Amino acid sequence: MSSTPARGPVDATVTPRFAGPATFARLPRIDEVDRVDVAVVGVPFDSGVSYRPGARFGPSHVRASSRLLRNYNPVQDVEPFSTQQVVDAGDIACNPFDIEEAVRQIDAGARSIVERGARLMTIGGDHTIALPLLRVMEEVHGPIAVVHFDAHLDTWDTYFGAPVTHGTPFRRASEEGLIDQTGSMHVGIRGPLYSRQDLTDDEMLGFQVLGAHDMDDLGWRGAVERIRARVGDRPTYVSLDIDVLDPAFAPGTGTPEAGGLTSRELLGILRAFAELNLVGADIVEVAPAYDHAEVTGIAAAHAAYELISAMAPRDQRAERAPGTGHRGGGRR
Repeated sequence: MSSTPARGPVDATVTPRFAGPATFARLPRIDEVDRVDVAVVGVPFDSGVSYRPGARFGPSHVRASSRLLRNYNPVQDVEPFSTQQVVDAGDIACNPFDIEEAVRQIDAGARSIVERGARLMTIGGDHTIALPLLRVMEEVHGPIAVVHFDAHLDTWDTYFGAPVTHGTPFRRASEEGLIDQTGSMHVGIRGPLYSRQDLTDDEMLGFQVLGAHDMDDLGWRGAVERIRARVGDRPTYVSLDIDVLDPAFAPGTGTPEAGGLTSRELLGILRAFAELNLVGADIVEVAPAYDHAEVTGIAAAHAAYELISAMAPRDQRAERAPGTGHRGGGRR
């Protein structure tokens, strides 16, 4: 990592949070810095949805909802925007009328950023985008351990004959050899399935399932232990559908299911990824037309913040002043 100091967000004591650049957390744009460690990139694509559309507006909504993020993460005890250069890489423009072409464009756009040495924190868009992102990850790291947070398996075969949609990316990824079938899992799965065969197929594709109902007995700490045991030290990619959260915490999504995780449970799990070999992540399916008071956007922005914090180098933790503890506070 370069010794050049990282350029962080706009100072909220100088420029009010409702002003300034419309980037994620008001971070610098990729063209304003000379190095990139983590790139937040939007993919405003939702032509692969099977129910409610609108996730194409997710990247801009999550960016708007990220204005209250601050530099010091007291729970992870790290300054994610100081110990690494985090930037906003803008959006990857892709064809809304042709899924195959859009997938190629997402692949090319993501590849161009990764080639600069950056880890991706991608904001969708619908879950279709995970397939080209995993293709890029596999080319760099080999088969990836995927931890997939979702209400749904997303390992179905086709929808209306279409092989690449938001319900099929992990079947295609498994078939293409992109994922490590000994280290991948779903977290938060719930709701009705088409048949028992869905689970049988899913297991054959290399996934273990940690259902939302398992949280009742395990709690989020128990879920973390399950994930650690499954993933180990493999290169790990997090793909997070915001509908893993209960609709009470994330109403702004296309295919909501009752009985999901709470925001606190999800953030607790994500913080544990600081101990794993996290190589990239995406957050998808935020559909602002169904949101209320930025509830879903804020949840997504904080999830991205915890993942970016988990990517920060652990040997450069922020110094904590005596007596400040882990309670946050201070300047707003």
